[in-house]
Amino acid sequence: MIKLSIKKKLVDNWFNYLQFQICSQFEFIEKKYSRKNQKFSKREWKKNKKNEGGGTSYLLKNGNVFDKVGVNKSTVSGVFKKNFRNKILGAEKDGKYWASGVSVVAHMKNPKIPALHFNTRFIVTSKYWFGGGIDATPSFKDKIESLNFHKSLKEVCIKNKKNYNKYKKGCDEYFYLPHRKEARGIGGIFFDYETNDWIKNFQFVRELGLTFIDISKKVIKRKNNLKWKKKDKEKQLIKRGRYVEFNLLYDRGTKFGLNSDGNVDSILMSLPPEAKWK
Repeated sequence: MIKLSIKKKLVDNWFNYLQFQICSQFEFIEKKYSRKNQKFSKREWKKNKKNEGGGTSYLLKNGNVFDKVGVNKSTVSGVFKKNFRNKILGAEKDGKYWASGVSVVAHMKNPKIPALHFNTRFIVTSKYWFGGGIDATPSFKDKIESLNFHKSLKEVCIKNKKNYNKYKKGCDEYFYLPHRKEARGIGGIFFDYETNDWIKNFQFVRELGLTFIDISKKVIKRKNNLKWKKKDKEKQLIKRGRYVEFNLLYDRGTKFGLNSDGNVDSILMSLPPEAKWK
């Protein structure tokens, strides 16, 4: 039996490592496909109260591949606000929590490349669980790209004996804009409240992080050199508007961050650098 304190340390170390790997790979991609040697800027933050942790935000902007990509990692603790406690598993009584996670949102320069989102987290209240997922938001339909994307996610789920169909359905239901009656993108996988078999779940979370890096590299390689026109960029900006709407109105991570006194700039790093509405 692994002590909870050890589980927290293992998770925290993994998320630190994963953040480093994602940033390193994305800087390599940016250098490979452009003459710009864009680097991530680093910003550290701490919660207002002492000994409640904080996080590190890495941001790369104005590249030839990445219009804006943020890679956030945080490990925080504290007490949820009273009006938020009944929305979080195990926090109903005293509201105490500990949470660690990595979140990535990549908005691409080329409108033909989909925006990519990845998140994995470990949350502890009176209970503890893993959650997260990967999804893509293209501005243009591409059946082959969609099949490849979902195939990669299905493979990592099958390898780890996870219910891919359940996770895919969860993603389709979660990333939906009811006021628009449309999906945000092409889905992916989304899971939460994975409380059984911590060792196997942690293994799955680690492999999912590496799968995200692999998917990102393949998508960019296939599409970065595709030509695009001004009208294509306009379509991308309208699609980004939908992204903004979802993240501000419905996203659980945004609500969790704001209700746990997280860093506002890091919470809102998912927003694109530019968007439009008709």
